[in-house]
Amino acid sequence: MLVLVAPGQGAQSPGFLTPWLDLPGLSSRVGEWSEAIELDLVHYGTKADADEIRDTAVAQPLLVAAGLLSAAALGTDAKPDAVAGHSVGEITASVYARVIDELDALRFVRARGRAMAEAAAVTETGMAALLGGEPEQVVAHLEGLGLTAANVNGAGQIVAAGTTEQLTALAENKPENVRRVVALKVAGAFHTEHMAPAVVALEDAARKLTVGDPALPYVSNKDGALVATGNEVIARLVGQVANPVRWDRCMETFKALGVTAIVEVSPGGTLTGIAKRALPGVATLALKTPDDLDAARALFAEHAGTDAAADRSGA
Repeated sequence: MLVLVAPGQGAQSPGFLTPWLDLPGLSSRVGEWSEAIELDLVHYGTKADADEIRDTAVAQPLLVAAGLLSAAALGTDAKPDAVAGHSVGEITASVYARVIDELDALRFVRARGRAMAEAAAVTETGMAALLGGEPEQVVAHLEGLGLTAANVNGAGQIVAAGTTEQLTALAENKPENVRRVVALKVAGAFHTEHMAPAVVALEDAARKLTVGDPALPYVSNKDGALVATGNEVIARLVGQVANPVRWDRCMETFKALGVTAIVEVSPGGTLTGIAKRALPGVATLALKTPDDLDAARALFAEHAGTDAAADRSGA
């Protein structure tokens, strides 16, 4: 059984879209998307520097576009048994599951990026990854500093979010057994109360979407649950901006489903890195460039549509 996953904000890097645009038809496709959402995705994905693509209003549409492009490049024979996304990656996953179409997804993520950027501008905030430590102790330590455990990713990684002052205090006072505290390439305290104003804007944007029920298992990063209706998927997409991501529970669901392989769309690497530590024995592949496509197709051929998936869908 194979699950296709999409990474969240912070996975982007300067020029990461460049090799994908060399594939036939993809450059014109991105050009059409750019016009539709009034954002030059080609420029930001090929020529913009790290500071430009750190901007939330830019980074989020860029990540969804990259995920859609790289998945399309796999071809129609590459059919996953389930999908999931981390934070903004859930919008990408909702397209794979045919809950919304590509243009609706890009318009929605454009609204999301703008709303979250506006919310982040109210107070100087950010996020930092903590590596190591006992989860319960780490969460309690963060709460003592006024921080939120915004991403509980599993495999010894928790992401803290809060004000700059709170993150500075964390760097000076790490929880016990935490090896490193790494600042993330994001411009706000996402998945916390600081993003509450963005929820209102997304509720309005969601009303403009044409929604269908998932055509394949959709694993929600709110709690790792399998979501059966399109309306529930959209409700969770709206609420998640101000609530923690529980990727650890997504991986627990992958294990319960019998997942044997994970492919992460561009800009891949973050989620497969976590899976290598948390799900030993599960094959993983990150789509970093088109050079990875053949290996990914081979994983689909070997793992997708296996008995584990068939047993689950028939339960």
